[in-house]
Amino acid sequence: MKDKKVNLIFYYKKGNRYGFNALLGALETFDNLIDSVNIFFSENEKDLKYILYSLSKEEREKTLILFSFFSTQKISFFDLARKIKKEFEEIRLLGGGPHPSGEPLETIKNGFDYVLRGEGEKSFTDFLRAFLKGEEREVKGISFLKSGKFHNGGKGEKINLDLFPPFSLKYEKFGPIEITRGCPFVCYYCQTPQLFGAKVRHRSIDNILKYVEILKNRGMRDMRFISPNAFSYGSEDGKEINYDALETLLKEMKKLLGERGKIFFGTFPSEVRPEHVNERTLELLNRYTDNKRLVMGAQTGSNKLLKKIHRGHSVEDARRAVRLARKYNYSVDIDFIFGLPFEDEQDISDSVDFMEELISYGARIHAHTFMPLPQTPFSKSLPGKIPERVRKFINRYLPKGKIFGDWREQEKIGEILKKS
Repeated sequence: MKDKKVNLIFYYKKGNRYGFNALLGALETFDNLIDSVNIFFSENEKDLKYILYSLSKEEREKTLILFSFFSTQKISFFDLARKIKKEFEEIRLLGGGPHPSGEPLETIKNGFDYVLRGEGEKSFTDFLRAFLKGEEREVKGISFLKSGKFHNGGKGEKINLDLFPPFSLKYEKFGPIEITRGCPFVCYYCQTPQLFGAKVRHRSIDNILKYVEILKNRGMRDMRFISPNAFSYGSEDGKEINYDALETLLKEMKKLLGERGKIFFGTFPSEVRPEHVNERTLELLNRYTDNKRLVMGAQTGSNKLLKKIHRGHSVEDARRAVRLARKYNYSVDIDFIFGLPFEDEQDISDSVDFMEELISYGARIHAHTFMPLPQTPFSKSLPGKIPERVRKFINRYLPKGKIFGDWREQEKIGEILKKS
């Protein structure tokens, strides 16, 4: 590799890829940018160091490693960043994703040279133009230190989804199609509205169909979608359901894909709000989609706590949604968060009783331990701990396959963070 291109290494780990796919797609919309870089992908530390050792020192001076990570991953990513900087001091590191976006200064203090905050399509391409010229100047959405001074660069621009691909065509880094960005509910534990805003933006139906057809022509038949609330598609405020837009989208995709194609909607990596599960939305799913599982959030079985976390629905909404989904023969995975701020013994009792009830309807519980996330209203709260009654409940139903999730790992990370 003897040319003068900048080297971009994507630390492309499972669970952190969707954002990178969007960044690559954004790069590919600008010929002058994608033609000015060499792209590498690394899935682990060993592969990353192999790539770095294969470059000369001169080439490493023109190299940028991109990392994206959640708050639950920050300990391991900070450790890796410090090791890379110690071994290859000429390498520059850029951190993005939920945790760096919320804690840019902390991220920089732990080995990163730059932080990409929030959505990155516009900010990253603007930053890369400066980086290619060897400049360190303020770019919206980019944070860095210069001469000991913290530069925050202002807020990045909220993009029109239609102007950027949802994934990479050149490098064939395909994935779900993002159809909606932003969330108006502003739950106090959630970063989504902090990262993408409370005003929803939708990819147009024509644009979605364009990428469905591309995937189909590449031999892919299973279509999945990214949305904080799949039933909000086409809604102006993200709260009222736009049934016409929803049906048109599903109907046109079904027509395009034909009998061999499959549509998975309202299931991973998307979910649906309980209050949006009704006869009409379920009939649309039955008519046009292929998934037999829905993912939705309840978070707690306490109406009092639901109000405190600003969830925006009731326990009865979740109960009715699960029962109705089962009536339409859908399995349901439903999220609960344990150790939430303000949670008391009555809230715990209400949650356990409610989970027992939901399991009796055929639902599975997706269990989480509360983690305070940066820039959320609960960012200063202590990490949660699984209450003893909940632990007994989990131990009873785990062998029956009625509970799954990362609650144990989240609780352990929370304990580490409390001590740090």
